[in-house]
This record gives sequence, C-alpha cells and structure tokens, in this order.
Amino acid sequence: MSNFTNTSLQVQPVAARIGAEVRGIKLSADLNTSEVSAIRQALLKYKVLFFRNQHHLDDHGQEEFSRLFGNLYNHPTVPNKNGTNILELDSTHGSRADAWHTDLTFVDAYPQVSVLRSVVIPEVGGDTVWANTATAYESLPKALRNLVDQLWALHTNDYDYAAYHTNASSEDYQYYNDLFTSTIYETKHPVVRVHPETGERTLVLGQFVKRILDLSLSDSNQLISILQDHITKLENTVRWRWKVGDVVIWDNRATQHYAVNDYGDQTRVVRRVTLAGDIPISVDGKRSVTQRKFKTIPEKV
Repeated sequence: MSNFTNTSLQVQPVAARIGAEVRGIKLSADLNTSEVSAIRQALLKYKVLFFRNQHHLDDHGQEEFSRLFGNLYNHPTVPNKNGTNILELDSTHGSRADAWHTDLTFVDAYPQVSVLRSVVIPEVGGDTVWANTATAYESLPKALRNLVDQLWALHTNDYDYAAYHTNASSEDYQYYNDLFTSTIYETKHPVVRVHPETGERTLVLGQFVKRILDLSLSDSNQLISILQDHITKLENTVRWRWKVGDVVIWDNRATQHYAVNDYGDQTRVVRRVTLAGDIPISVDGKRSVTQRKFKTIPEKV
C-alpha cells in the first residue's frame, strides 16, 4: 500500500494491471487541492479507484464531489434523476449494462470520468468488471498495433441490442427503444486514441461500435473480435464486489466495463455522475466527429 505525498490517502492495488482501493479519505466537495490532485494521479495510474464506506454521500454530495474533477455531463438521451445531474441505473426499469462498453462513445466528446455510487446491491451477484484499454493496446503484436493505429470505426447507439443482451427482459427492451435510442447518434472515432493526460494509446471499441471503416463487414467483425479479446482478457481486468455505500471512479478514456447480470429478479440500483470529456485525437492528430444525429420516429400501433 502506498501513500501519496501531503495526503492521508492509502492506495492498495486490487489487480496487477488495473484498479486500486483507496482508503483514508471521506469523499466530499470539501477535499483540499492536494487530496484532489492525489486522487487524479491515482486515477490516471490505476484507471479505476474503489472507495468503501462512503455512506455519508447523498445525490447532492455526489454531484458536488464530482465537480472537483471537471464539468458535469448529462446523458444525451436518457433523462437524469429528478432534474439532477445524476443518472440512476435501476435494474427493475431495464438498466442492466451487461455488455462490454466505454460510456457513450456514440458521441464525439464522450465522458472523461464516471463516478458511480451504490444504493441498492443484491445479496448475491451484481459485480462490475473493468478492463484496461491502454495495456490492451500495449499487449498487441507490433504489426497489429501498426494496423489499428490507422483505423477508424463508426459508433452508434442504434446497435443490435438483442445480440449483446441475450437475456434481456421486456423492461430492458422498452428502456432501450423508448429512451436510449430516442435520438440516434453516429460518430467516427479512431480505433486508437491518444490519452490527453498520460499520452498513452488506448483502444476505442465496445458495444457501440457498428463497424470498422474501409473494411468489409466480415473483416470488420473479425478484427473487432480479436481486439475485444485482448481488451477483456482476464489478466487485463479487475472485478469489484459491491457493498452499499461504495463509490467507484474510473477513467472512461482508458477503460471498458461490464455489469454482470447474474442476480435474477433482485434489485440493483446505482447512481452515476459523468464528467465532460474531450474529443479523441488519433495518433496522426485527427479528431473524432459526430456525423449524424436524428430523432427516431415511433412505430404506429
């Protein structure tokens, strides 16, 4: 366990390539600049930070704490909780994110950081797993790195929901059709982006990828599968068993995550605040672009 200079933070790695538990701190908007800086440094190093026993935080406290790290960013299609900047993910209303993804890559400047607080946790199941997209890139063979450095992919929220969520309930489908795709986005991202703070190269993929551009659909699907296998290799991941009062912060520019849907009809409620990100830049200096946005038309009954 390591201590950060001028703070009481104790940081204990949870897995070798990603994730650390942070102790010795009570999260709030009253943290001093040294503590905020230490959390930011730890986040850039470990990609995901876990904080136990933050029961004092309510919705307002979570929002105000999150503001210490950037401007708050609201989901482009799903409404927030009661006019706040908080997105509530309630399993009883179809919010089960059981597919590997980086949050909101169907827009150009997708969030840089997510802050997730547990409210209701199943007695059994409901873990979340994160993967390091920087070490995934580094572990690719050199020839494959040279290839993906040049590639771009189309991301959209209008994807094959049934293919990614094979055990989806009727509530899941309704959530997807009525809310998540109420506006359709299509965005071109580089498959490899340069992290704006660390300079690392990270893979930008996940469930919102429709296809890799300039490849046949068959070749695109096969290459995406190869790259996703590298990202989600067990040695490249960390798994967290939630308790009520936990807060997890992750770098959304360097990770993917997956909420394990193994808790049946038990209830799982978590609340998320996201921080505005920057438009990804490719290795040759080009920027992502949202090329299409349109409202969906409800089907006639």
